[in-house]
Amino acid sequence: MRVNRREIGSWLSGPRAALPEDQQEDLGYPGERLGLPESGVGSVARFGPRVVALFIDWFACLIIAGATWGNMHAGGSGQIVAHLIFLAENVVLVAAAGGTLGHRLLGMQVVRLDGQRVGVLESLLRGVLLALALPALVWDRDQRGMHDWVPRTVLLRTR
Repeated sequence: MRVNRREIGSWLSGPRAALPEDQQEDLGYPGERLGLPESGVGSVARFGPRVVALFIDWFACLIIAGATWGNMHAGGSGQIVAHLIFLAENVVLVAAAGGTLGHRLLGMQVVRLDGQRVGVLESLLRGVLLALALPALVWDRDQRGMHDWVPRTVLLRTR
């Protein structure tokens, strides 16, 4: 089996790179298929702010777990407690406030695709998939992870 360079590079360059040049089409900007603006308020939140928000949330959970539970060394039970706090933070704050601490600090909000607020059930489903980590690493061209596909949510910019 012979693999060409274009096929290997396609997973880094996106779906267009795998197509022959005469078949490449414009896939549009993230959120275009969802009827969202290309930039500004209401557009899909970009990768950089998402990662920073994730680190803010995770470090806050580590601090809370360390202060309340202790045993934060590698393999310690405090790591599991931090993970459970992270899950709880996502479920409660997304349902109640539309986003976690990190989301709010960086001007983002989780909404359903129909524009309504995220309910407890959607928030729970999204939180569990996010806590599993792998679903959050599988994205579509609208920059929505699997943790957003299943509950039909999207992370939008609020400023």
